Amino acid sequence: MAHVSELISTDIEEYLKAHENKGLLRFITCGSVDDGKSTLIGRLLYESKMLFEDQLSAIEADSKKYGTQGDEIDFALLVDGLAAEREQGITIDVAYRFFSTDRRKFIVADTPGHEQYTRNMVTGASTADAAILMVDARKGILTQTRRHSYLMSLIGIRHIVVAINKMDLVGYSQDTYNAIIAEYSAFARELGLEDVTYIPMSAFKGDNIVNHGDNMPWYQGTTLMSYLESVEVDDERLQRGPFRMPVQWVNRPNLDFRGFAGTIASGVIKPGDAVRVQPSGKTSTVARIVTHNGDLGQAVAGQSITLTLADEIDISRGDVISAVNAPAQTADQFDANIVWMHEEPMLPGRPYLMKIGTRTVTAQISAIKHQLNINTLEKQPARQLELNAIGECNLSLDRAIAFDAYKDNQDTGGFILIDRLTNNTVGAGMLNFALRRSQNIHMQHLDVDKAVRAAAKRQKPCVLWFTGLSGAGKSTIANLVEKKLHAMGHHTYLLDGDNVRHGLNKDLGFTDADRVENIRRVAEVAKLMVDAGLIVITAFISPFRSERRMARDLFGEGEFIEVFIDTPLQVAEQRDPKGLYKKARRGDLKNFTGVDSAYEAPDNAEVKIDTVTTSQEAAADHLVNLLTMNNLG
Repeated sequence: MAHVSELISTDIEEYLKAHENKGLLRFITCGSVDDGKSTLIGRLLYESKMLFEDQLSAIEADSKKYGTQGDEIDFALLVDGLAAEREQGITIDVAYRFFSTDRRKFIVADTPGHEQYTRNMVTGASTADAAILMVDARKGILTQTRRHSYLMSLIGIRHIVVAINKMDLVGYSQDTYNAIIAEYSAFARELGLEDVTYIPMSAFKGDNIVNHGDNMPWYQGTTLMSYLESVEVDDERLQRGPFRMPVQWVNRPNLDFRGFAGTIASGVIKPGDAVRVQPSGKTSTVARIVTHNGDLGQAVAGQSITLTLADEIDISRGDVISAVNAPAQTADQFDANIVWMHEEPMLPGRPYLMKIGTRTVTAQISAIKHQLNINTLEKQPARQLELNAIGECNLSLDRAIAFDAYKDNQDTGGFILIDRLTNNTVGAGMLNFALRRSQNIHMQHLDVDKAVRAAAKRQKPCVLWFTGLSGAGKSTIANLVEKKLHAMGHHTYLLDGDNVRHGLNKDLGFTDADRVENIRRVAEVAKLMVDAGLIVITAFISPFRSERRMARDLFGEGEFIEVFIDTPLQVAEQRDPKGLYKKARRGDLKNFTGVDSAYEAPDNAEVKIDTVTTSQEAAADHLVNLLTMNNLG
């Protein structure tokens, strides 16, 4: 008995070792609603023997309750886990499933078919090596088929199976199959999709899933399972690319060891290889490749390692270690495709956090070149991107980063955008190329700097940033503050909202997008004036926290003082010095803050003035005293 037990134990160990060493393929299923995506995945799980008896029993019961195929098993119910999906017979969320065969392990993402869930489909496709595009043989190529095909080309999925499903419902017609191939092939050429495989099948009946069956003798191509077991995965392709490793962590456990940890995004590395650190451009050679299990003689794409270098050079988290003879590019302005994934629209000029690899920077969409109609592939003008919209944009960062074009390396060319206030992921993007001007524009050193200019004026420059509703009293108090400072001999400048819109910003309206750009320009002008040594006072509604945060980030410590003129809406509306509230209430003035456009009150303003209990004169005196004590020297 002991001998038998040892044999069984040995067999199990060998099985687990073989399972551990199998390659992994990540793929998605996509297509229009009710094309059979979930049914196909359920069939794959069933055919690969990945279901337990209790799961089969549960799915048989659910098939009787929800299914529409009589007494047969409805495999879609294995995947459609949400109650809403089962009741509607559609897929809403992205459902991930794992299964395995003797040759390979698989992770499959079943992505939703409805247009309003485009962001879900993009999420599921972002890590996929291959895609199965489902086409209902009865319906042929639909709008959603084209939409998902474009998204696959955008995301960079290289291997596509067009699964012409439900062939059993068209009598297994070869003519139907050939007509769909002809139509889709022409469309695929427009998108530049090159590796496309066509398989006629019935996910419900099992034809051409694992075995060919007897229903389509005219088809002699691969079965779906054979294709999935043999198609090249991205890890294999990436090993042939130039070496890239974003630095995730600088490992310094003691004074004798300094290593740089990360996951290799592409290429192969060996001790002695020359590398370049970016964006700094400094070079060195690899001394050791360190892992938990000891040093390696070679490491490849997908491995997590720690590199030590022959030279002591400055490297931080977010830097990219590249092959010295094929380095990544560096830039701070880009052409990029962006998929917007949030209910609040993307507004040009608004600052977002951008996470690319292991680096996080501040980014602004400086211009939307066009928005793509993914139903027709038509390029359309747009001033903002709404939920699920896709646009080609100019992207501006607050510093240079190392990158590759997304088509060449998804790890060093793909990014997400994060709302700086809520930490929500609001967009996903793909870098196409650096804008030429970013390579040609450099900061010019000036001998006369801010400190010299401030010393000449004998004051500490800063900006008083007034914010509050229209009618709150911002301009009146700001004017009083400037008069008092001027009388004291200080050098000042007042940027007033109405005055600026007569010149610098006369091309802007009052939409949310225009308000964002209005504040961006004013903040940049205020920064220049502070650099000139002035005390700058701004009086703008500046309704959005995000833009006020953007303005604050342009200035040094203690140079930005936010002054919240806290006047309740009903009080401001009673004052209505310019009659604007009355116009807005009549509908004659659109996008008016407090009426049909939001005002986001500051959370932590340095100064808060209640104009109901405090006179304007007293408010101005308080601000001048504050500046005198803390800022004017």
